[in-house]
Amino acid sequence: MSQTRDDEVRQHVRNRYKQIVLESASTSSCCTPSSSETGCCGTPNEVSSKLGYSDEELAAVPLGSNLGLGCGNPQAIASLKPGEVVLDLGSGAGFDCFLASKQVGESGKVYGVDMTPEMVSRARSNAQTNGYKNVEFRLGEIEHLPMPDNSVDVIISNCVINLSPDKPQVFREAFRVLKPGGRLAISDVVATAEFPKEIKGDLNSLASCISGASTVDEISGMLNLSGFTDIVVELKDESREFIKDWVPGANIEDYTLSAVIKAIKP
Repeated sequence: MSQTRDDEVRQHVRNRYKQIVLESASTSSCCTPSSSETGCCGTPNEVSSKLGYSDEELAAVPLGSNLGLGCGNPQAIASLKPGEVVLDLGSGAGFDCFLASKQVGESGKVYGVDMTPEMVSRARSNAQTNGYKNVEFRLGEIEHLPMPDNSVDVIISNCVINLSPDKPQVFREAFRVLKPGGRLAISDVVATAEFPKEIKGDLNSLASCISGASTVDEISGMLNLSGFTDIVVELKDESREFIKDWVPGANIEDYTLSAVIKAIKP
């Protein structure tokens, strides 16, 4: 993409997620935002339950931090340990960061990076109001992380990297900020077939976590070129059940699925 096109994509995505967070009753997942109480996919907790979050996890986070966004549960694959430093790419209102903070404990630290000021503001307010001392939210792009080299043990992310117009740069940045031996534990969507013309290249489809998806081979190749080893990109066939609701009647599940993405910085 050209720099102009990249900026157009980022601004479109930023505006999309600004809209979501400003709608106080937003219940959308990656599907079309709705201000209704049930939205297109259900309430935030109903959506997150389908993504693999437990009732205990849903009850453990501050009110307003779970916006029903995502395509999986990176907490389930991250194997976080007390004392670790965690970075969440595209942290939104802080949902996964607040869950991670409980796992790493007082001796650990969780950073969330998001490019939407309204999301960062919501997350910071949630953290302050609820006394999260080991969580910090930073405004920034995941292609240019506001983090020092070799400073993070684990990077998590939930249905965000597909939104980036420069995914190789995202993975290079992830490699840069991870400590040697650090690991990726990501949930994201992966393309399994060529998108129809009306979806491919459409900014609304991209901002809905659909047309920006890369294939398994493309993701593996980007991670390998960035320096990662022990690369795993595992499709989750059961994700068809919630992906089909993102654009009802469009059979999106025939073109994209959620996947577990893991890798290690040697």
